[in-house]
This record gives sequence, C-alpha cells and structure tokens, in this order.
Amino acid sequence: MNTTAAFDEIAENLSLLDDWEDRYRYIIELGQALKPLSPNEYIADNKVHGCASQVWLVTESTVGNTGTILTFRGDSDAMIVKGLVAIILALYSGRTAADIAATDALLILDSIGLREHLSTQRSNGLAAMVARLRGDAQAATLA
Repeated sequence: MNTTAAFDEIAENLSLLDDWEDRYRYIIELGQALKPLSPNEYIADNKVHGCASQVWLVTESTVGNTGTILTFRGDSDAMIVKGLVAIILALYSGRTAADIAATDALLILDSIGLREHLSTQRSNGLAAMVARLRGDAQAATLA
C-alpha cells in the first residue's frame, strides 16, 4: 500500500495499543497536535459536506520536479473527528496530486481496523474527507 512515513508511524502506534479506548485517546491526541487554521479559513469553501461534525480542509499546491505537490491542513469541532483529520492529513499531505488520486485511503484505513471501530456517522464523515482530498488531487492533475 502506498503510504507515508507519518502515516506509518501512526499505524504502528495504533497497533501497539491494546484496546480501542486507548486508541481513541491517541487519535484525540493527534487532533490536539494539529495547528489551528487561521480565522479566515473557516469558510464554506473549506467546509467538508457529508460530515455530521464540522470539518474544514485547506488545500495548498506547489509545483515540484515530480508534479504538483499538495499540502493539506484541517480542523474539526469534534475531538475524535479532529484526530481523524490528522490521520488523513498524515496519509495524503506532501504527496503529488497523482499519488493522492491513486491512493485508496479507505482501503488503507480498513487495513488498520479504523473504520470498523467508528460509528456510521464518523465513518461516513471520514469517507467524505477522503473524497474531498482525492477530488482536490484529481482537479490538480487536470490543472
């Protein structure tokens, strides 16, 4: 599977925790470590639709030698969801648009057992976040 070192570290840390209560605490800690967005970034264009909680994702692109590199930042008003944002950012941020568009985050997250331990609403929200970032990546490959 096509992942990043940051995501691999998160997956390894999750595997070291014995139960899902401890894993949820770790996921919350990941979210707490995210840098906040600036106040002017909490706008409708950055809001992810399909999440029960409020989620904002900001996409920035730069052209590199290997193609368009996308960097993502995000936030949520819910602690666990903010942690899920951190996990998705670790998987996708800093990669080429083509790489992101080709990476099935939901399959990768299923391989670490994450989605099976989320409520239906959180799982749907996670899918909406992934769709948003992959859509941004696909749009960047066409630009």
